[in-house]
Amino acid sequence: MTLSDVASQAGVSVATASKALNGRAEVAPTTRERVLRAAAELSFQPNALAAGLISGRTRTVGLLTDELGGRFAMSILLGAENALGNGQMSVLLCDARGDAIRRQHYIRTLLARQVDGFIVVGDSNEVSPSLTQHIPVPVVYAYAESTDPGDLSIVADDEGGARLAADHLVSQGRRRIGHITGPDSYRAARDRAAGLRTVLAEAGLSPAGDPLFGEWSQRWGRHAARLLLAARPDVDAIFCGNDQVAAGVADTLRDLGRRIPDDVAIVGYDNWEFFAEDCRPTLTTVDLNLEQLGATAVQHLIAALDGNAGVGVIRQRGRLVVRESTGPALPRS
Repeated sequence: MTLSDVASQAGVSVATASKALNGRAEVAPTTRERVLRAAAELSFQPNALAAGLISGRTRTVGLLTDELGGRFAMSILLGAENALGNGQMSVLLCDARGDAIRRQHYIRTLLARQVDGFIVVGDSNEVSPSLTQHIPVPVVYAYAESTDPGDLSIVADDEGGARLAADHLVSQGRRRIGHITGPDSYRAARDRAAGLRTVLAEAGLSPAGDPLFGEWSQRWGRHAARLLLAARPDVDAIFCGNDQVAAGVADTLRDLGRRIPDDVAIVGYDNWEFFAEDCRPTLTTVDLNLEQLGATAVQHLIAALDGNAGVGVIRQRGRLVVRESTGPALPRS
């Protein structure tokens, strides 16, 4: 069966049938439905190679990451791959493993495969060197902010996520809120600390001591919790920079006889279910919506392929996942 057969059965022109099958916006919904029904009845399978030759596109996108096995990259890639699949586009995935030579090799390899565009996936929501000068097709950066303001970067809103956590604790009646987080060399750690400070200032509150910067680990969470409680035994809530730190904080609170959330509430970050669901009690945390971030990157790449390229930085909002570690609201004092 050919495209002409589909067009004839649907009662439309070949051009309209082609637009309908490719999801073009200028086709009326009723016409698209009629064409799709005709294609299904005729068991029509479009010739991807021929379509690519006609349109100048291969409907293939290169996904370039530095850490395929990383905690964050995989969720972003899943969201991007799902969105590309929904758009009937194929994916070529390359893991540069943080090696600049390997990265340039994969860029050349993907361009030789004639990919229509690139999604460059970061692993830490940091600022990363722009690769666009080496890539003559549209590029979108995901979970990485390009150094070139003319590029389009989709990043997680770490400061906004911290505001969600802090607003929740303040609304629960918590007034002496400490902060334990990862290394201050990470922009994510600094942004999350800034978000907490902003909310506390707006509520007329002072933080329970300075932020304790350290490692993204349970061990640091256990150690830092002892430091915080020794300095501020009156603390009634702790906002943690990630879920691993929060799990360690919970261990120390239990060891010291502090009830969670009755005496001290805890909020984590990342919604890493391995830690959040296994924590006792289960952990209130901030979900970065990384799969949606990957899907958003695809939407903007497709727009760029259609001639509507964006520039600048888009911050993807997270969401608060409330579990047992914050409990019911305390009475206001």
